[in-house]
Amino acid sequence: MLMVAALFVAACSAGGESGGPQDAPAGALRVVTTVSPITSLVENVGGPRVRLEGIVPEGVNSHTFEPAPSVARVMSEADLIVLNGLFLEEPSLEMAKANMKPGAVILALGDKAITRDEWVFDFSFPESDGHPNPHLWTSPGLALKYAELIRDELSALDADNADYYASNYEKLKERIEDLDRRIAEVVETIPPENRKLLTYHDSFPFFASRYGLEVIGAVQPSDFTEPSAREVANLIDQTRATGVPAIFGSEVFPSPVMEQIAKEGGALFVDKLRDDDLPGSHGDPGHTYLGLMAANVEAMAPALGGSAAALAGFDASLVFEGDSGARYPE
Repeated sequence: MLMVAALFVAACSAGGESGGPQDAPAGALRVVTTVSPITSLVENVGGPRVRLEGIVPEGVNSHTFEPAPSVARVMSEADLIVLNGLFLEEPSLEMAKANMKPGAVILALGDKAITRDEWVFDFSFPESDGHPNPHLWTSPGLALKYAELIRDELSALDADNADYYASNYEKLKERIEDLDRRIAEVVETIPPENRKLLTYHDSFPFFASRYGLEVIGAVQPSDFTEPSAREVANLIDQTRATGVPAIFGSEVFPSPVMEQIAKEGGALFVDKLRDDDLPGSHGDPGHTYLGLMAANVEAMAPALGGSAAALAGFDASLVFEGDSGARYPE
């Protein structure tokens, strides 16, 4: 009986949590990531040849997220820690610096993807605070730059698998470029006077500039609290003045304030947007960066008077076959 019990415990230990990074081959790079879109890009490039673990649970505010003390151990075992940078995950960055092992690398994607001259400031990220808008990944072109940086760092740390990472990157590049073309087609179906975005959070300036939309406002101020009564009144006035047919709330952060703005401003309220929370659960075909962006456009276009038909048949799944064993915390 003792032997049977020991075998049972060993089997449970070997299996671990379903889909965990222990499924990677022995000696594989240990990679730790922050927000889910970045985890997805690393998963696409690294596939099952890296031991990948995200640390920011989906559906939490990544700007205010404080990693638990247990995350320090995960950081200490990592060969590569991939963050967005641009001041998005400061507590996680400080923990990484304090606990990383000798030879480990911290890759801050946003800091390398754009120059300081390209920083964007807005309502949620005012220039007076000195922290630019960090949501670069909402532009597929910049997400592709992220993927390129990930490919290069994985290849530098694991030269034996460089060809594999390059192959996955090329597949992902083809998929992102296809998505980019499709989104541009979708936006063309939106009447020009409706190509305006008022959102719960300033997550889409890079997306908007990519496709010729105008961000007319955001509800969440720079301290990530609820807006003041005056700010709400200004947004209502702005909604009426612009005649925008819809304003967009979050799939995961309910906002009665936005419902009020929409009702009093004469607009439809669509609470379906996501900036760093992937659709579905890990293992679902759409639980990817590609699925995130496709879902956002599918929510935006009809509400603004356009059609998302160009996205029909788009493949948002991972670019490699099999299970990577990546871990997305919930």
